[in-house]
Amino acid sequence: MPTSLVSGGSRGLGLAVVERLLGRGDRVATFSRSGSESLARLGAAHPGRLHAELLDAADAGAVRAFVGRVAAAFGSIDHCIANAAVAHEGVLATMADAEIDAMLAVNLRGAIVLVREVVRQMLVGAEGPSITLVSSVVAAQGGPGLAVYAATKAALEGFARSLARELGPRGIRVNAVAPGFLDTDLSASLPEEHRARIVRRTPLGRLGLPADVVGAIDFLSSPRAGFITGQVLTIAGGA
Repeated sequence: MPTSLVSGGSRGLGLAVVERLLGRGDRVATFSRSGSESLARLGAAHPGRLHAELLDAADAGAVRAFVGRVAAAFGSIDHCIANAAVAHEGVLATMADAEIDAMLAVNLRGAIVLVREVVRQMLVGAEGPSITLVSSVVAAQGGPGLAVYAATKAALEGFARSLARELGPRGIRVNAVAPGFLDTDLSASLPEEHRARIVRRTPLGRLGLPADVVGAIDFLSSPRAGFITGQVLTIAGGA
């Protein structure tokens, strides 16, 4: 039974990924800054197969300890989905240092530290190991008021491509998915006029849903994608 680790798994896309991976038979470990009733219900429905903790993705020491506990509890970590992220919208000229630091700390440094710790476990032994990084369509397209957020996601895509070359000889695949704007808590803070503008620009005429993305993550973290690495898959309704 493979073990998958998902960061930011208490709500939104992360929660949908946790549910899908549990449904396919994985043991799943996840962490987030706060829990949710939905995640608790999943734990009750899958006793012994879901390990969830509260911690901050920006806390390198806490992430390192969490990965160690998961490896000790489940024996291996076979798949990692680095999903945790924070977003602050605003023009760069008026953005506070704390907002910039938070996005860099969680979206970029936090993801890199998590992947580093998981790779150390994968090198010891894993079953068809894979890493999937959650980027964003704004990494390639940009967006007003999202310059810093886009920068963190673009950096993740470069990280994925380079790490795929580094780890390929060890049989570890690394890919990224780049969703468009999803109708989740993360996008709920966007002004309504901004959300309406995004919908108008999207050929399929709506915001995405977590369900639109989980299939791709399921695929990339499965044997069906055994010859795919170093790729970024955009899932944005044609935008």
